[in-house]
Amino acid sequence: MCGIIGRVGTDQALESLLTGLENLEYRGYDSAGIAVQNGAGIKIQKRSGNVSELKQSLDSSLLTGEVGIGHTRWSTHGPPTDENAHPHTDSTEDVAVVHNGIIENYSELKTDLRADGHEFTSDTDTEVIPHLIQRYLDRGMDSEAAFRRSVDDLEGSYALAVMVSDEHVLYAARQGSPLVVGLGEDDGVFLASDVPAFLEYTDTVVYLEDGDVAIVRPESVEFTDLEGRPIERTPETIQWDPEAAGKGEYDHFMLKEIYEQPTSLAQAVEGRIDVERDDVYLESFPPGTFEDINRIQFVACGTSYHAALYGSIAMNGAGLQTSVHLANEYSVCAPPVDERTLVIAVTQSGETADTLGAMRRAAAGGARILTVTNVIGSTAARNADDVLLIRAGPEIGVAATKTFSAQAVMLLLLARRLTDDIVGEAVVGGDSMLADIRGIPEKFEAILEDGTAKTLADRYLESQSFFFIGRGLGYPVALEGALKFKEITYEHAEGFASGELKHGPLALVTPETPVFAIFTGQEDEKVLANAEEAHTRGAPVIAICPDGHPATDIADGHLEIPDVDSSLAGLLANVQLQLLSYHAADRLGRPIDKPRNLAKSVTVE
Repeated sequence: MCGIIGRVGTDQALESLLTGLENLEYRGYDSAGIAVQNGAGIKIQKRSGNVSELKQSLDSSLLTGEVGIGHTRWSTHGPPTDENAHPHTDSTEDVAVVHNGIIENYSELKTDLRADGHEFTSDTDTEVIPHLIQRYLDRGMDSEAAFRRSVDDLEGSYALAVMVSDEHVLYAARQGSPLVVGLGEDDGVFLASDVPAFLEYTDTVVYLEDGDVAIVRPESVEFTDLEGRPIERTPETIQWDPEAAGKGEYDHFMLKEIYEQPTSLAQAVEGRIDVERDDVYLESFPPGTFEDINRIQFVACGTSYHAALYGSIAMNGAGLQTSVHLANEYSVCAPPVDERTLVIAVTQSGETADTLGAMRRAAAGGARILTVTNVIGSTAARNADDVLLIRAGPEIGVAATKTFSAQAVMLLLLARRLTDDIVGEAVVGGDSMLADIRGIPEKFEAILEDGTAKTLADRYLESQSFFFIGRGLGYPVALEGALKFKEITYEHAEGFASGELKHGPLALVTPETPVFAIFTGQEDEKVLANAEEAHTRGAPVIAICPDGHPATDIADGHLEIPDVDSSLAGLLANVQLQLLSYHAADRLGRPIDKPRNLAKSVTVE
């Protein structure tokens, strides 16, 4: 995944391009670059490293102009070097390109272009694109025709923004990678991989769909298909507050987003719970919506997979037939589907390539597709039969926090609707579940005021490994706790179903292996027995449970959570584990918002 920003206006472009790159850096941060043109040729400055390093090295006097493109890279083809940084140009430097995706036939294209005398200076697949455009320009085509012909030659996934010397226009195309147009007024018109890039300039957007081409000028945007036939794309208004995409007073986006969870959950459940009737109101799913469904499959990746597992366990316990699949494995080992199968795709961004592929596979088999996502207008939202928005607000930190909580809560509410429609009664959770969900923001607030996680992070910082165990709904939380810990601390962490400890992992337990045990109120005695097995072998045990729980009698540490319905206890435990991971990573001096080798959303397979 990489970040693209483009801007066409009537005043200087550099400041808004740099702002866009800074806002998109969560999408890639191993190199960055900017190209600007003002009728006197294209000027480019790029380098390996992050956006702040690019800013420090810029000679802004060279980057004057009203049309420009920028890019922040997450490497796929070629290491993060100055040469491999985007934008890329043709040999005449009359064409500049930024690209997100993978050009699958780049090797054949490069061989063909070299035979025509084209010389390449990078290891990237992207560099073939400006050379293709140059080839067609040299054959007498105008810029738009050369662009369209070049895009037609490409195989794979791409979001493209192209600038041609001496032209006050940007050319854009999309296939399999996200691209959005921001319709500004005084500030110009924008292109970007994601809305936060230009949110402070405009909140009116048009999402490109696969096969779309956009011709962007200061006063207008023309949308066509690849052959040039006009198409209609309806502008949408983004409801996010521009300040929500900034760090504010926090040192890191991750910490800010951990602390935003009371607000994001309040937004997620607003208007969706009727406590007096013990019922849910999901605006797109009135009673009876799913009465023809007899089988449910989840597809997701990473943190969204853990949220999907959380939802699946809750639904299975209520009598629904569900299964959970890693989206990247679904194409290899997908179970059968038919018109009575509901496939629930869980994806924060709505642009995760593997999840989109799984959705296509399921739809081809006749399944009904429901997307649970945070981004209105995303590819997953547009391609699904049904959409459930989690309404968590923008999440910039690579390590997902508030969106996991919102996804899991939305799946619990969806479980109520599904069980009512399919089983005949809403039996998910205990009698207090809906009331506890509506009150959960206050429970999160209480945990965020507790400083124990920071103390325990300091105490066990020098440990060799970190184990997280849970049972039932505590199991996906154990997986998520381990994922957060490893991705931002770079320390070894593993999550297990607690009963699996004695089937192998117990061999790894030592006094240097703290075990974080999650107690949800369901079969806690078995989790406690597993924790004691580790404890007798010297492992410190940290119990995540309410005050007064029996586990505190044997535990070496205690992360307290409020006493709530067992279907929600794991989500409260997860907040403590998020804080534990954050403080450990902070003490280790890790780049918390930019963990190495990772990006926010994986838009290539």
